[in-house]
Amino acid sequence: MSSTVLGLVRASHPEPTAAVTTVAGLLALGVGHPPGGVVAVVLTVAASQFTVGWTNDLLDADRDATVGRTDKPLASGALGRRTVAVAAAVAAIATVALALTTNPAAAFCAIVALVSALLYDWPLKSTAVSVLPYAISFGALPAFVVLALPGAPAPPAWLVAAAALLGAGAHFANVLPDFADDARTGVRGLPHRLGPAGSRAAAVGLLIAATVTLVLGPPGPPTGVGLAAVVAAVVIFILAWHLGRADERAGARPVAAFRAVLLVALIDVVLLVTSGRLV
Repeated sequence: MSSTVLGLVRASHPEPTAAVTTVAGLLALGVGHPPGGVVAVVLTVAASQFTVGWTNDLLDADRDATVGRTDKPLASGALGRRTVAVAAAVAAIATVALALTTNPAAAFCAIVALVSALLYDWPLKSTAVSVLPYAISFGALPAFVVLALPGAPAPPAWLVAAAALLGAGAHFANVLPDFADDARTGVRGLPHRLGPAGSRAAAVGLLIAATVTLVLGPPGPPTGVGLAAVVAAVVIFILAWHLGRADERAGARPVAAFRAVLLVALIDVVLLVTSGRLV
């Protein structure tokens, strides 16, 4: 049992799952959810992330085995496909059930985010529009959190736009460590068509644009904290760019850009929570 649970955790894409769930919880606090509302948001988003992560590894199991991804429990045989399929189905049902504890409008956004992410897993991952599910799912996340408030207030357009930019940037950064493996298994999404340099530039540009949108979007002049967040994002991506190039030269998986995305995303959420001007 313990090995199965550990395998399911490893197959859930734990880093992005933890990051997105944390971001959703902090955002729920920032927009003024009561404790019960924060719990509903966190559980809904966590279930959704588990669904997407397990589905992704299930669909990619043969490709991961082909390229020798021993860090993937399904590809290494440490975890059975039926187990992951059942877990993903249960998580999907839980996502819908948990979302419906809020209100219909919020639940609709949560379901859109889930369906869009699953469409990335199949069939859009290997197409020129592979970035769209990321933009849609990330944009729907703050819409879900805000609409889940009592009275279902409309989410600010700048908040949804910033999240969509963040998601699009995350897509390009997320693919960077897997370029070589994807080339061997025939994955040809938009980042693969742009190449590593183009994808790295797209990731940096989109994520800095997301941070700038969060700083300039709310009414009133930008704060010193907001401007500092923009500077921090630029510095983080410059460092990630150089670390990624060093990893590539050393033959290691270039994960610096992906982890930079997680860090900037958390900085952006802290910026939102401390701004006091969300809704």
